[in-house]
Amino acid sequence: MILAALGGFAAWRLFGPEVPPRFRGRQERPAGMTGRTVVAGRHEFFVRELGPVDAPPLVLLHGWVYDGHVTWHRVAPVLAETHRVVVIDLRGHGKSARIRGRVEIDDMADEVAAVLDVLGLGPVALVGYSMGGMVAQALTRRHPGRVDRLVLAATAARPVKVPRWFGTVGFFVGRAAARLDRLIAPRIAHRYLLATGAIPPEHAAWLWECLLDRDVDLYYEAGFAILRFDAGSWVGRLDLPTLSIVPTGDQLVPPSRQRETAAALADNRVVEIEGARHEAVLTHPAEVAKAIRSFLG
Repeated sequence: MILAALGGFAAWRLFGPEVPPRFRGRQERPAGMTGRTVVAGRHEFFVRELGPVDAPPLVLLHGWVYDGHVTWHRVAPVLAETHRVVVIDLRGHGKSARIRGRVEIDDMADEVAAVLDVLGLGPVALVGYSMGGMVAQALTRRHPGRVDRLVLAATAARPVKVPRWFGTVGFFVGRAAARLDRLIAPRIAHRYLLATGAIPPEHAAWLWECLLDRDVDLYYEAGFAILRFDAGSWVGRLDLPTLSIVPTGDQLVPPSRQRETAAALADNRVVEIEGARHEAVLTHPAEVAKAIRSFLG
């Protein structure tokens, strides 16, 4: 019975139609945040820019699952009132290059540094959310002088709370399921963000399109890189002003790990967003933007 059910499901996914969610009411795209492609090294990366070109530069790095637009579309316009905001899609995400093969967080950091070179940006304020916070830590370490202020949001030096082997097995299973049906993970994320109010109903179709704009294997390669990331031995040597934004209800990166990272940093300020979960940049954008603007002065 079980084998027959699995066979039927496999046949449906191989030969059946791709069925999207149902979208109710008028659908629209969030305003603003258009961008362009830049070539850094051998690859293209998508960059969105907001705010005055002569304002201090502020670079925003997104997390796993979502691209720069989805992650920052509620926060970036507020920050653009005082800064030249640059939002970069990391490799394998959004509209940036689909670079095949194994990747480490250090590789992403080097690519961001190359994009900053192309844009002609000197020392920048750097904000990293979730996986983007890991990339931000690595960039600050590997490219001294490129970052003059660092903001870590919903991230940590040791971000993964489960044993690495357990996470690896889980990701292998998830990748196998996604190869069979690429809609599984996007459908879960879509339903969650709409159910929690992180994304309003009128943006449901836009969100769905963004979630499908991914390569299954590269998506999980980034996930494996997250599992391997561990900055615990060196994060305390990052010598620059830092801000840690800690959602106290974070269900993915334990708040205790985030506070541990903050405590290891010599020049750190902590702002806790009470009751916020991992998606605080979407559910509490005003508080996130306020904390960043206050820190940057």
